[in-house]
Amino acid sequence: MAVKIRLKRMGKIRAPFYRVVVMDSRTKRDGRAIEEIGKYHPTEQPSLIDIDIERAHYWLSQGAQPTEAVAALIKIVDEGKLQTKEPKTPKKDLYEAAVAAAGGKKDAGTDGPTPRKKAAKKAEPKADEKADEKAEAPAEAAADESAKAEA
Repeated sequence: MAVKIRLKRMGKIRAPFYRVVVMDSRTKRDGRAIEEIGKYHPTEQPSLIDIDIERAHYWLSQGAQPTEAVAALIKIVDEGKLQTKEPKTPKKDLYEAAVAAAGGKKDAGTDGPTPRKKAAKKAEPKADEKADEKAEAPAEAAADESAKAEA
C-alpha cells in the first residue's frame, strides 16, 4: 500500500482550507484518511499552518511520501519560519480607548442602561379640576335655588 501525506480540501467555494492527512494514494482527494495530522488555512493573513510535526516525522520514517505542497509546509514548520498572527484586541478595550480619547468618563457603559425619565403625572391636574368642579357645583346649586325662589 502506497501511503501519502497530502492535503484534504474543505470549506466553501472560494474559501478553502485544508487538513494535512495521511491516506492511501489510491483514495479520492477528499476521501477517508488514515490520520489527520494538521491543518492549513491559506486565506488568512498570515496563513495558519498547524502540523503535528512528531506525527509527520513518524509517517515519513514509515515510508509515506509527502506531496510538494505538504513537503513545503513541513519544511516551514521544521525551520521555525512560521509567522504567527497578532492576537486581536477585544472590542471592549477598543471602545474604552475611544471613550478615553473623546474625553468621556472612564467607566462609560458599565453602569448599565440609563433610566428613562418619568412622565409628569396627569392624575394630579385631574384631581385639581375635580376639586374646582366640586367648588363650583355648590355655587351653581345655590344659584338654581335662588332662581326657583324668585319664580
